Amino acid sequence: MNPNKAISLEFFPPRDTAAQEKLVRSAKQLLALEPAYVSVTFGAGGSTRTGTADTVRLLQNLGCDAAPHLSCIGATRAVLGDILDSYREQGIKRIVALRGDMPSGMGGDQGELHYASELVAFIRQHSGDWFHIEVAGYPEMHPQSTSAEADLAHFIHKVKAGADSAITQYFFNADAYFDFVDRMNAKGVDIPVVPGIMPITNYTQLARFSTMCGAEIPRWIRLRLADFGDDKASIKAFGIDVITRLSQDLLDNGAPGLHFYTLNNAEVTMAIWRQLRLA
Repeated sequence: MNPNKAISLEFFPPRDTAAQEKLVRSAKQLLALEPAYVSVTFGAGGSTRTGTADTVRLLQNLGCDAAPHLSCIGATRAVLGDILDSYREQGIKRIVALRGDMPSGMGGDQGELHYASELVAFIRQHSGDWFHIEVAGYPEMHPQSTSAEADLAHFIHKVKAGADSAITQYFFNADAYFDFVDRMNAKGVDIPVVPGIMPITNYTQLARFSTMCGAEIPRWIRLRLADFGDDKASIKAFGIDVITRLSQDLLDNGAPGLHFYTLNNAEVTMAIWRQLRLA
């Protein structure tokens, strides 16, 4: 693979034994792609903190450089410090720092840090330069931002707090990504921004995810997917084609790599990777 175009992979903590076995099978297949690292998602307020740590250990045991997601919502500085110390003891060198969402039933207890920029600053204060810090970027704007300019200002605040690089929310319009990077560069910020890539395998699931995170599904893609109905094979084949072309466009025009949201499934990510001109 082109050493200048690294890929990374995202997994989520399995909920039961069967899901864990599936995760292990998928991870073993995907490790053949030689990812730069893998990340593991996180639930705020302690809902999956243990699951994240356990999954990180599992993936480390498979030979991965694993990067846990860390959310500040619902957590005290003391708790976050303990988590960081534990990860450092495990040899973890990379953290994906996120604000996170308030889980149901927590009321108004949002913890001591309220923004990802505060979490980034806290990690630097607590752990110095031990961790490479990834933050999130939103080419199509965070759904809670008031404007594109305000969203970019929040992103730059995270970078200035100490972030090393960024992973974007997924998108289906390459122009949104390049516009985001151009506007970031115009503000004097030039950290690597890696596009987040979401394989298309299930229209209902994709529509639900996209509504929650503010990612736009272009009308032509929605109409094509709707036409396929329950034809899973056609949806998968169409999705592989669409995402491969998007990914190649991003790489050909300067994206530093790709971050695949695998959903703990190897098949589609593998199929996309095989079609990319990475060698």
